[in-house]
Amino acid sequence: MDRASLDLGYTNVWADPDYQTRIAQFRVRCDALYRTAAAKRDIAYGGRPRERFDWLSCGQIAAPTFVFIHRGYWQNYTKDEMVFVARSPLGRGFNVILAEYTLAPEATMTEIVGEIGRLLDFLQVYDTAVGFGGRPVCLCGHSAGGQLAALHGDHSAVTLTLATSAVFDLEPIVLSWLNEKLSSTREEIGLYTPILLASKVRTIVSVGEAELPELVRRSHSYVAARKERSENVATLSLPGRNHFSILGDLADPDGIHMSTWLRRSPLQAICEISKYR
Repeated sequence: MDRASLDLGYTNVWADPDYQTRIAQFRVRCDALYRTAAAKRDIAYGGRPRERFDWLSCGQIAAPTFVFIHRGYWQNYTKDEMVFVARSPLGRGFNVILAEYTLAPEATMTEIVGEIGRLLDFLQVYDTAVGFGGRPVCLCGHSAGGQLAALHGDHSAVTLTLATSAVFDLEPIVLSWLNEKLSSTREEIGLYTPILLASKVRTIVSVGEAELPELVRRSHSYVAARKERSENVATLSLPGRNHFSILGDLADPDGIHMSTWLRRSPLQAICEISKYR
């Protein structure tokens, strides 16, 4: 693919004529959930202004934890614009962590990846105000957040990874307009491209069948590569969903995402999955 094809092939907003309306609806849902949820906001896990997370309670301190990493091609958006996704895991008996991280160009890819690692390290020992204390974790991310989730699946705090509409190959990103702010290097491609890296953790890869062809293709390529390495991975294809509408299902406690793997209580399900690590 040439530069023009790559630019088009990875620009999700051009492929969704309802993007602006959908994002406005997401923001309304975020505001509503923040008003009603039991939440502790902007807890620092590092020294940078955006090294923060929100913690939302399902009402049980000892519940497993669902950590969500937001989208934005590593250079846009905030956790506050994605909190509506928390409705689903909260409704299924998870406490929820909404992760924030420093954006490019202020941070490099290496620094962004490092921040998510520090967050997971912090959560593993954080047992004061919210009593986290290393509970089983489902690590989830959407788009660029999916890449960050996939990279940290083998962290000792993580039991399950859910990568939604994720970026599994950095090379086309680096060759497109998206690298103008990222300025990622050839070395970073090798270090942070999930399709090149082995992983032991159980991973579910979800993708909308109406997404851009490049994202669909590379999602399936990632699953195929992991299966060739005999790794524990599964595909979840959602008919009619695109890069943004798939979030509507992720935010639904009775949606395909949750009902596919969570047929019992969250603690039973996630502990059973942990046996396969």
